[in-house]
Amino acid sequence: MSLVAGVDSSTQSTKVLLVDAETGEIVDSGKAAHPDGTECPPEAWWDALQEAGRGLLERADAVAVAGQQHGMVALDADDQVVRPALLWNDTRSAPQAERLTAEHGGPEAWAADTGLVLAASFTATKLAWLAEHEPENAAKTVSVMLPHDWLTMKLRGATAADATTDRSDASGTGYWNPHTGAYVTERLVQAFGRELVLPRVAGPNEAVGRTPWGAIVAPGTGDNAGAALGLGLGPGDVAVSLGTSGTVFGVSDVPADDPSGLVAGFADATGRFLPLVCTLNAARVLDTFRTLLGVDTEPLSPAEFDALALAAEPGAGGLTLLPYLDGERTPARPHATGVLSGITTGATRAGLARAAVEGMLSAQADGLAAMGAQGLEARRVLLIGGAAASEAVRRIAPTVFGVDVEVPPSAEYVALGAAKQAAWALFGRDNPPQWKNGDTERLTGTASSVSEQYATLRNETASWEKHQ
Repeated sequence: MSLVAGVDSSTQSTKVLLVDAETGEIVDSGKAAHPDGTECPPEAWWDALQEAGRGLLERADAVAVAGQQHGMVALDADDQVVRPALLWNDTRSAPQAERLTAEHGGPEAWAADTGLVLAASFTATKLAWLAEHEPENAAKTVSVMLPHDWLTMKLRGATAADATTDRSDASGTGYWNPHTGAYVTERLVQAFGRELVLPRVAGPNEAVGRTPWGAIVAPGTGDNAGAALGLGLGPGDVAVSLGTSGTVFGVSDVPADDPSGLVAGFADATGRFLPLVCTLNAARVLDTFRTLLGVDTEPLSPAEFDALALAAEPGAGGLTLLPYLDGERTPARPHATGVLSGITTGATRAGLARAAVEGMLSAQADGLAAMGAQGLEARRVLLIGGAAASEAVRRIAPTVFGVDVEVPPSAEYVALGAAKQAAWALFGRDNPPQWKNGDTERLTGTASSVSEQYATLRNETASWEKHQ
């Protein structure tokens, strides 16, 4: 039996799955935490990988890493980390995103060149921040890569000069073109002021090297592309993933270049494309309201909170939550805060719980609408991520989205996607293996007026900010 290891190096932790390469059956697993915060020493990811993969990695015939996207790992001439990596959820580079967009062609030009309209999440803006705010560190920087690139390099024992990445992660930098499959050096120079050594973009199932114990190393991928591969998404499938962030993504045969900036024109891990909408606030919205309501401080046991939310009628008695608790990426409102509207003396704890669920889901419904405007009409909507374990989320989602929803079995789909890519590289076949994920739960519901309630508050607050 051939075994492969799939690694999910996320914002919060590293998860490793050891998987039967032919069947997809999980043989063993491990997990280790990462430090909190919006920046992180990359060495902490490596330490977590060693801990989570102890007794697993050395049994694998191939390994692949799926990692959090956009994070800036800056290296010096000796391949040493210059400073802690700025992560995707670090919004300090919002002014640089605005400046680069204004000074270099506007959103339409950036979307045409890179598939993206710059936001603080993307690597190009973080490089601009580094050049502007830490010139000494910028002067030391010779190469830049993303979290999964750095971990893949470490697994191979390679150097930055022969480091690799994949299409999906390259497509989240702000200096790679999904139409041509090539870096846009001009955009990198506009951001940082000079050229840098960049990882080579490997093919989807290429074996890019070997580990010290002889296992094949696959290119790896971004976390959302890993999830899409693990789920086996095809054209017309759209996943709504509710983790720390909320992401709405689907597989397409053509790249997206949305000048509004709502839909990011990413690539996927198979050679197709992965248009995606990302919000900063998803499962943590529910965590915040659980704390405020004094229920279920353990997110994996949300029974009491769910019972409260389901006890309230759709619309939460007029309570509406705009869930931008820590700023927002989509829409680009990095300095926004959450807004709770409609409180009266008749407000209840149940209404507050329901408003939290509806607000969080409404932000994802905006993502589904934006995807539809780009021509990706969802034939099937799958609900995944930690918050999909909530009974309230599952039952309320169809009423907010206005479509039926499927919930696949709970699994570490990012790590499974990485394992599937490792098996693909191991076998050298034309297509990735087709593993069975199990039966999905299909949920139906009657569309409610929640989306109208939410849209009114969203538009009002945008107007307030504009006139401040």
